[in-house]
Amino acid sequence: MTQNTIDSPSLSQPSMENQNNRLVVQFALAATTIFLCVVLIIWGIHRVQVSDPYVHDVLESTADLERGQQLFWQNCAMCHGVDGTGEVGPDLQHVSERKSQVALIKQVISGKTPPMPQFQPNTQDMADLLVFLESL
Repeated sequence: MTQNTIDSPSLSQPSMENQNNRLVVQFALAATTIFLCVVLIIWGIHRVQVSDPYVHDVLESTADLERGQQLFWQNCAMCHGVDGTGEVGPDLQHVSERKSQVALIKQVISGKTPPMPQFQPNTQDMADLLVFLESL
């Protein structure tokens, strides 16, 4: 009788460890699956955005910073300030830290943020403007 009671706890000990190990493995698999799904979704969204021919052409263009600055002064400075520090429009200093290149392009051309007007520069002008915005 004493032998059975001594053996019983030792039998349940490995099964508890096995159950805990299985839970850890299941949690790791679930976490990995969720992480991979999030990465794939983000990658898919980026691919769809970059597949826009206009955006693709802008990102593939060689940009001219000085020309971008001139375009900014002509079209944007009245609201965003000569240095992009904001006047009527928001401060654009370090805007590239808050928005991706694709998001900046979409913001400029969409006209979806009144009172900012819709602005449809050609791809070279947009590339030049983008490089200037990234320099702010």
